[in-house]
Amino acid sequence: MKKYLVEFVGTFFLVLTVGLAVRSGSDLAPLAIGSVLACMIFAGGYVSGGHYNPAVSLGVLLRGKLDKKDFVPYVVAQLIGAVVAWFVVSTLVGAPPAGPAGREVVPSLISEFVFTFALVWVVLSAATSKGNAGNSFFGLAIGFTLFVGVVAIGGISGGALNPAVGLGVVLMGMENLSQLWVYLGAQVLGGIVAAMVFKVQDSGSQAEVVAG
Repeated sequence: MKKYLVEFVGTFFLVLTVGLAVRSGSDLAPLAIGSVLACMIFAGGYVSGGHYNPAVSLGVLLRGKLDKKDFVPYVVAQLIGAVVAWFVVSTLVGAPPAGPAGREVVPSLISEFVFTFALVWVVLSAATSKGNAGNSFFGLAIGFTLFVGVVAIGGISGGALNPAVGLGVVLMGMENLSQLWVYLGAQVLGGIVAAMVFKVQDSGSQAEVVAG
């Protein structure tokens, strides 16, 4: 149960930060988002692996470092964290005055797939590979990957890279409902492909689990 609680808390703060930082209009919003992910990974990674992202949990599952029985509870905890974050953001700042942003489907699909792949691949490589076993930098590597993704594709797709974040920003009115299905499809595929690539690069080694 404590693993699921950590996944809930970490995802809650990630989605909360996305909602408040983006709504503030600050140029530092991407840095805040990447930083809170790194902080939450350092805080809860030793308990749950610090996924805070269904696409990451899927990648870690396929990599063989998450028990099958934990996958659905992890995802449920993450989605509940996103819903609670939506409630808090809505209470604090209300609905966006300008309404949700419109996105082009194909560029959104491509950008979300590419950078979700990057995020999940970095998680698997930095936090679950034998070569990086015992490192203390994996939280920063993952947080900075999210930071880079938000800066690079935020204007194209919103830069969610996370189905829980996608759900949160749709509930907050920051994105159209149609964008949620773009997020889910591209991000799930990104997680799957990242796990496949990692297995190829890591074949023949017995990796020690650090996250997941």
